[in-house]
This record gives sequence, structure tokens and C-alpha cells, in this order.
Amino acid sequence: MLPEPDDQPPSAWSRLAQMGHPRPTKANLLAALLALSLGFAVVTQVRQTRTSGLENLRQSDLVSLLASVNNQSSRLDKDVRDLTRTRDGLKSGTDDEAAVEAARDRLASLGILAGTQKATGPGIKIVVNDPNNAVSAPNLLDTVQELRGSGAEAIQIGNVRVVANSWFGTVDEGGQQVLVVDGKRVKPPYTILAIGDSHTMSTAMAIPGGVVEQLKNIGAQPTVLELGKVDVTALRPITPARYAQRDDQGK
Repeated sequence: MLPEPDDQPPSAWSRLAQMGHPRPTKANLLAALLALSLGFAVVTQVRQTRTSGLENLRQSDLVSLLASVNNQSSRLDKDVRDLTRTRDGLKSGTDDEAAVEAARDRLASLGILAGTQKATGPGIKIVVNDPNNAVSAPNLLDTVQELRGSGAEAIQIGNVRVVANSWFGTVDEGGQQVLVVDGKRVKPPYTILAIGDSHTMSTAMAIPGGVVEQLKNIGAQPTVLELGKVDVTALRPITPARYAQRDDQGK
């Protein structure tokens, strides 16, 4: 006798449909709760990360940083006016003394940027103790980039002058990694000198998530001092360019 239609076993498609709609067991509910908790934690972390910059600075720090930026902007405006007057005098061809003075100033500025001349002025001194030998070449590079971003005009690490093409790395010395700057070994405590607006640079170092906090997170002990006078005495030899040439026809 043939089975009644209602007694026929479910088809394969019916079984797949049932598998696609799991029953609300305790395991399924627990998995859903864990997924929701994880999603909430991720969103919270992203929001905290987005607000870990200038938003965490105190009002007094923000006011000081803004004042330093305004002062730097005023100095740059003055430099533009001075250069404009010098350019006008050179174009007129009536002020030979101004032309000579402008050439000397230009040469001195280029010498400081290239590291071929000593420099002095206000700035900061950073001393980094590294008891765990945890400071890496990227840490030094981050520090230099932060200093440049906050207006440093001359930088020295240990007895090495840091310029535009300086590089950072490590060498093995008796099984221990030693930092090198432009091929010269530098050992802790690391001393970094920078000439520029001392308050602007020290504030930049202390920004949450910045250089000082990163160094402390790896066990280093950084100290930042604002000084009225910093002497950058390390020099770099003058090396001719290998590829770049002066373009006398350029405008």
C-alpha cells in the first residue's frame, strides 16, 4: 500500500531550508550575545582612538600651542617681507651692499640646513634613558619627524648632525643591537638637541600618543627640557651630488 502524501519524507530542499533557520538554542543565543559585545567594544575603541589627539589636551596647553603657532606664523610673515624687500633691491641693481648681505644670509641658511655650519639658538634638549634597550631606529626617526614638524631648524643626535638625507638603523655589537645614525653608533642615554621655538617643540613632544608617550610605553625614560640657548656643533662634510645638477636654464 502506498503511503499517504502527508506521510512522505521531506525533500532535500526542505531539509536545507530547515538548516538555514537554526533553532534558538542556548548556544546560538550566547554566540549572538558575544558578537554584539565584540561589536560594541570595537566601536568604543575606534571612538576613543579618534579622540586621543588634541582633544585630550588641557585648555591651557591648547592655548599655549595656538600662541606658539601664531608666533611662528608672525616670524614667517616677517621673513617674507624681508625677502621681498631684498628681492626688490636686487632687481633695482642700486644696492650692491644689500646684494652681498643677502648672499651671505642665504649661504648661512643653506649651511645650517645642510649641516655644514654650526648653529645656536633657543630650543630643547631631549634625554632618553633606555634601561631595557628597547628604543629602535623607527623611534628615533619618529622623534626627528615630530621635531621637524614643529619647526626645528637644526637637529643633533649624540655627535651626529641630522639633515634631510639622514638615515637610521641598527648594527649587531656582541649580540646586542646598537642604533646608528648615518652610519655612526649612538648609545643610551640618547641626547637629542633641536633649535627652534622651544615651547612649540616641547608641546609637540608631549601630545597624547606622541613621541614621549610612545617611548614610555616601551620602558624608556624621556626627559624634555626647554632651553634659552642650544648649541648644535656637529658638522657634516660637504659631499657633491651624484645625480642632481644645477639647471642654469631653469626659471
